[in-house]
Parts: sequence; C-alpha cells; structure tokens
Amino acid sequence: MKVFITREIPDIAVKLLRKENFDVKIYRADKPIPYQVLKKEVKNVEAVISLLTDTFDKEIIDAMGRCKIIANYAVGYNNIDVKYAAGKGIIVTNTPEVLTDSTADLAMTLVLACSRKIIEGEELMKKRKFKGWQPKLLLGIELKGKNFGLIGAGRIGTAVGKRAAAFGVHILYYDSRVNPELDALGAEKVPLNFLLKKSDIISVHLPLTKSTFHLLNKKRLSLMKENAVLINTARGEIVDEKELINILEAGRIFSAGFDVYENEPDINPGLFRLKNVVLLPHLGSATVDARNAMAELAAKNVIAVLKGTRAITPVSP
Repeated sequence: MKVFITREIPDIAVKLLRKENFDVKIYRADKPIPYQVLKKEVKNVEAVISLLTDTFDKEIIDAMGRCKIIANYAVGYNNIDVKYAAGKGIIVTNTPEVLTDSTADLAMTLVLACSRKIIEGEELMKKRKFKGWQPKLLLGIELKGKNFGLIGAGRIGTAVGKRAAAFGVHILYYDSRVNPELDALGAEKVPLNFLLKKSDIISVHLPLTKSTFHLLNKKRLSLMKENAVLINTARGEIVDEKELINILEAGRIFSAGFDVYENEPDINPGLFRLKNVVLLPHLGSATVDARNAMAELAAKNVIAVLKGTRAITPVSP
C-alpha cells in the first residue's frame, strides 16, 4: 500500500511505515506542496501524512479515490474538510498531547520576553549601545500578583496555566467547560470580556473555527488594560491582526508576542515596524522531542488504519 507524505518530517515516521512494507513517497521541496501537485499525488495512495499548510478541500478529497486516512502532522486540522472526508470514508487524525509541553514552554517564553523587554535588551547589547546600568532602562512588568488570562483551557492552556502559577499569578480562564486542574490552582472560570478587562497577561489557546475567527476583534481588543501583554501561540486568525497593530502602534497595551499569524507565511508589514512586539517563526512544537513524537504518532495512525484497526487519535467531523 502507498503512503504519501507532503513534506519532509522526522525519519522515524518513514522508518515505521517502511517496516510495515508500505511504499512511501515524500514531497522533498522545502516548501508547502502546490495545490495541483497535491491533487495529483493523492490520487493513487491509501494514506496521506499532511501538514497544516496543505488544503484538503472537497476537490482534493474527491481526487483521493483509494485513500483511507489523512494523518495531519499537527494538533489543528482546520486545513481539512473533516466532515466531507468522513462522508467519503476517509479517517482524519491529528497529533494531540505530544506537543503540549513544547508549545506551553514557548508561550511562557513569549510571556517573559514581552513582559521584560528581552528582545529590545538583546538588540541594545548587540548594537553596542549599552552604557551601563540606568534606573529607567527598559522597564518591564513583574508577573507575581498579576492576573493571567487563558483564552482556552484545553491541554495546552492548562499546561501554560500550571507554568504561570509558579510565578505567583492569579489565573482567569475562558472556556466552555470547567477545568478542575486549573481550579485546583485557585483559577477562576470567567466570561471572555471580563477576562480581557481584568487580565495583565493574556494567552490564546483556542482552535480555529468559524466561531473563533477574529474572536479578538476591535471591540474586544479595546477592552484590554493599557499595561496588558497579549500572547498568541494558537492560530493567527483568532486575532484581528490589523486592529491589534493599531492598538500596539497607539501604545494602548504594553506588548504582544506572536508565534502564529493571520496570513501566514505572509506577515503584515506593520508588525515589523513595532518595537513592542516579539515575533517568532511558528516554533510552538519546534523541539526534537515534540516533532519526533508527532511523526511517530502520525505514522502509527496510518499503520493502524491500513491494518484495519482503530485510529489512535481520530478527529470527529
């Protein structure tokens, strides 16, 4: 049976698949696979390991005459029409849990970088402009005693909350469900607008859906405190980037940290002009441990389905 992988991923996936005598083909260019190339490559394969940058719409899915599984190499799966795939008998899987810690670590990295002006400080040093200790040089924000708002309290949001608790913050969270793990830390489940008004640090951890697209719009962004820090390691489209740039340019919040962008990989030029932002190139799961675990899980999902057993981490339509 044939398996197509839309980009080079850690070797552990290929080794597992070939151990099962599957015929594996990989798109080797170090860039997202073009739409028409993807359409051609998926026609005669039983399985595909895909990335978030690959669009599996109705046209692509209709071309997948023999395919039994699309194993997305990511937690998110908004790049796939899951319901339509299910109607065609194609199982969709993702890679949850294995990248929780790496993404939570990165979110806290952005929190600290933004609140303590770490990037500005490094640039000052590298440009050899440091003239010695100064009372008002790059003054930042301490975390202890602050309100730390989590927009989304799933696996990653919970992991971020646990890390933040070690800094002595008070956690507020917005989610559809009560979170006992966060509640045990003294956290409060609150409405979104309340969280935005009261939080000093806000970290976004929601999936991208129709209801979360531009959830943080102009009206909601305007509710934030002037000394607030906003972090997004979830999906860029959740935040109205243009409106956030306006707020940052006006100095109406303290700073923001991004690992994801609304039109990724195209970045709004306005972000590059701002000093009060930290920009990262989508590094949330970028650890050897996490990426290997993602590759292994994607491959194991393919093996399970092609062998006629249940997928390990199926996505419900």
